[in-house]
Amino acid sequence: MTLEELEQIVARRAEASPDDSWTAKLLAKGPEKVAEKFGEESIEALIEAVKGDRAALASEAADVLFHLLVMLRARDVSLAEVMAVLDARQAQSGLAEKAARR
Repeated sequence: MTLEELEQIVARRAEASPDDSWTAKLLAKGPEKVAEKFGEESIEALIEAVKGDRAALASEAADVLFHLLVMLRARDVSLAEVMAVLDARQAQSGLAEKAARR
């Protein structure tokens, strides 16, 4: 599965009834709640990374990716927009890009 395919799954689930879809139910609570859920999933992934449990980290990373796409949807930001930013950043080294942000 690609991230683009996952984005399509999120889009389909977002259009479902909140009674039938976790994604729709979460989105109905608003962007702030979606961001909070993304933060929770991110922290869980960090914990598993520190613990060194590969399987648990893979599972939590999947949750992070899914909820990142839900958060992007909540703010009407497409994966293509994010990928365009990443593409633009590849034109220079990470150190130069970071220094340019200051």
